[in-house]
Amino acid sequence: MAKFPGTIPLPDRIKTLREERRIHMVSTAKRGVIFRLLIIFAELLGFVYFGSSALLLDGLSSIMDVGSSLFLIFCIKMADKPPDTHHPFGHGRLEPIGGLQLGIFLFVLGITMIVQQSAALAESTAVRVISPYTWLIPFGAVILLELGYQHIRRAAKKQNSPALLADAIHYRIDSMNSLFATIALLFAAYFPSYGVMIDHLGAIVIAVMMMVIGVLAVKNNLNQLLDRVPESSYFALVREAALQVEGVLSTEKLRIQIYGPDAHVAIDIEVDPLLSVEVAHEITQKVRSEIQKSWPSVRDVIVHVEPYYGEDHINRY
Repeated sequence: MAKFPGTIPLPDRIKTLREERRIHMVSTAKRGVIFRLLIIFAELLGFVYFGSSALLLDGLSSIMDVGSSLFLIFCIKMADKPPDTHHPFGHGRLEPIGGLQLGIFLFVLGITMIVQQSAALAESTAVRVISPYTWLIPFGAVILLELGYQHIRRAAKKQNSPALLADAIHYRIDSMNSLFATIALLFAAYFPSYGVMIDHLGAIVIAVMMMVIGVLAVKNNLNQLLDRVPESSYFALVREAALQVEGVLSTEKLRIQIYGPDAHVAIDIEVDPLLSVEVAHEITQKVRSEIQKSWPSVRDVIVHVEPYYGEDHINRY
């Protein structure tokens, strides 16, 4: 052997794809923030003029979601930083850490609002006349949020981003929140004797939805932080890429970690037991390269070589 075989360089398109992914995700999230800001302005304006608790709570929920989206943008940028001396596995965990904190905060805010609205509902005996046009504000929010959901969902699917997909789901749930507010205000407008009660009940339903969003956010982000096994499609993708390399006769153990924009893979490949160490090492380099080309989110691949014996596979099955 003339010299130690070096790492097979990845094509420039891998770096380009990661950069394009980050830019696309950030720009999509920013457009979502603009949608939400328009909704917040309209709902808070409606609260000032019509005094609707449902509009106020829906607006506060939207403010929290703007904070969530801005924090997500920050996390997307930070999580895409390459590994360094102090963070050899990269910074991808910043995304689920940020999502976990926001989920907890949203859950606590939902509980607080339920307590507040329940107390107001128990004490209120006034008859409030709600304008018959108030419902148009949350109904407009339903349309904008649904447009935001469809736009962000398409980007999440294209970029294979669980974080952005979760943000899209938030838009769909917020759209449901606004729909609850629309229904509550319609009832309050046409049944004024029950207006206050319906308004507060609508606000309580929205608060419950906020708690549900918080629990789901905590669960999804904890799954990444605790290295929950990802979907089977990722395992199939990695195995298929490894088996494309000449000399790989089978794969055995395979572990995948996914958090934020990064994935880390550890795989055992089986090769001819008579191969030299040098040839086996070259095969591992090719396996690493093929996996990263097939799945650009993979930061690093650990490949372990084992000898292949056909009898073992016959006995195994």
